[in-house]
Amino acid sequence: MENTYDLIVIGAGPGGYSAAVRGAQLGLRTAIVERENLGGICLNWGCIPTKALLKSAEVYTYLNHAADYALAEVSVPVPDLPAIVQRSREVAAQMSRGVEFLMKKNKIDVFFATARVLPGHRVEIVPTDGGASRELSAPHILIATGARSRQLPGLPQDGERIIGYRQALTLQQLPETMLVVGSGAIGSELAYFYNALGTKVTVVEYLPRILPLEDAEVSREAERIFRKRGIKSMTGTQVLEARPTAEGTVQVTVQNAKGSQELSADVVLSAAGIQANIEDLGLEQVGIEVSRGKIVVDRFYRTSVPGYYAIGDVVPGPALAHVAAAEAVVAAEAIGGLTPEPVDYGNIPGATYITPQVASVGLTEEKALQEGYTLRVGKFPFTASGKARAAGRAEGFVKVIFDQKTDRLLGTHIIGENATEMIAEAVVARKGGLTAMQLLRAVHPHPTMSEGFYEAVAAAYGEAINL
Repeated sequence: MENTYDLIVIGAGPGGYSAAVRGAQLGLRTAIVERENLGGICLNWGCIPTKALLKSAEVYTYLNHAADYALAEVSVPVPDLPAIVQRSREVAAQMSRGVEFLMKKNKIDVFFATARVLPGHRVEIVPTDGGASRELSAPHILIATGARSRQLPGLPQDGERIIGYRQALTLQQLPETMLVVGSGAIGSELAYFYNALGTKVTVVEYLPRILPLEDAEVSREAERIFRKRGIKSMTGTQVLEARPTAEGTVQVTVQNAKGSQELSADVVLSAAGIQANIEDLGLEQVGIEVSRGKIVVDRFYRTSVPGYYAIGDVVPGPALAHVAAAEAVVAAEAIGGLTPEPVDYGNIPGATYITPQVASVGLTEEKALQEGYTLRVGKFPFTASGKARAAGRAEGFVKVIFDQKTDRLLGTHIIGENATEMIAEAVVARKGGLTAMQLLRAVHPHPTMSEGFYEAVAAAYGEAINL
C-alpha cells in the first residue's frame, strides 16, 4: 500500500504543488515527484529570484536618483553583483522551504526523483540521490513537468558566453555589454536589470516591436523608456549566428530590412521562448497524444488516455505560473469528483516587471477591431496622477477598451508604477461582467495609482475629471 496513491503529481512547480495541495484537501492520498527543488522553475529559477534581482536594481536606481527626492548627499554604492545574486538565491530558498512546509502540512509524500509514466496507471521513479528505482501507482496521474529555455538555431548556449535565463540569474561578474535575444517578459526584465546596474544592453527582437504581445501603444511607450535608459532595441531583426571569440566576446550576425549586421557583446542572453519538458516521460509508451510539442488535453486537463492528466507549460495555453496554478485547481477538483468551472483563457493577466511595470488583460485595441467590435477607448496618463507625481513615477498610462454596444470591458493595458498590482481590478471587472457605469460608481481611494484605472474608464465615456 505504501506505493499506492489516489493521485500522483509529476513536477512540483506552481502547477504541480497546487494540484497536490488541492487534491490532498479533497481527501486524496497524494504523492508528488520532483527531480530538482520544490517550487519548480518559478520559485527557484524564474518569477521569484528574478523579482528579488529587480528589487535590488530598483533600490540602486533610487539611490542614483536621490537628488530627485531632495536627498543630494546620498552616497551611491557600487553594485555588488555576487551579493545581489546571493540575496535572490536566499529568497528562492525561503520560498522553496515554504512549499516543503505545505507538503508536510497536507500530508503529501514527496519523492525527489525523475519520473516516467507507465501503462496501467503506474509511475516509475528513479531517486536523484542514486537509489534504486521503484514503481508507484494511482488511478490519477498528473504531469506538470514545466518547460526550459528554448535552444535557438544559430544560438547554441554554452552556459558562459551564450546563456539562458538560469545563468543570467547567477552571473558573478557584471558584463560591460550584453545582447538579449527576445523581448518578452524574461528578456525585457533581465535587460532592465543589467542595464540598471551599468551594463550596456542591446535587445534583439524578431517581431516588429518589443513586448510584442502587448498593446501597440504600450510597446511603443516601453521602447521609448528603454531608449531613455540607454537600452538599444533592434526590432524586426533575426539572429543568424553567434560565435564566441578568442578575445572572450561573442560575435553575433543579425539580419533585418537593412541587411545583415555584425554585433559584439561580452554575453548573449537567449530569452526567446521556452520548450516543454515532455521528453523521456513515457508518453509514447502510454499512448498519450502530443501535438506541436504539447500534451493534448480537454478543459479538465484529461489527456487522451483515461487517468492521465497534464497542466502548465506542457499543455497549450499561456506559459505562466498563475495559469498553471489555476489549471491545477481545476484538474484536482475534477479528479476529486467536483465540477469545477474551467479556466477562462480570455481573462488571463500578464505582467512584466520592468520599470515602469507593464500589465494587461483581455483584448488589445488591434485585436478587438479585428474581431469586429465597435470600441470606446479611454486613456489616462500618469502625468495627471497626483500619486505618480509625488512618487516621481509619472511615466506611462492606463488604457481601457470597451465594447460600445454592451459597455463591457474588453481589455486593459497599463504601463506604470505598480501596474502588476493594478491589473487585478480589471481581471475581476471582466470576470464579473461589470459595465463601465458600474465601474464608475466604485469609489477609488485618493491619492492612489489605482485612480488611473477609474480615470481611464471615465475618459472612455467623456467623463474624466482630471484630464
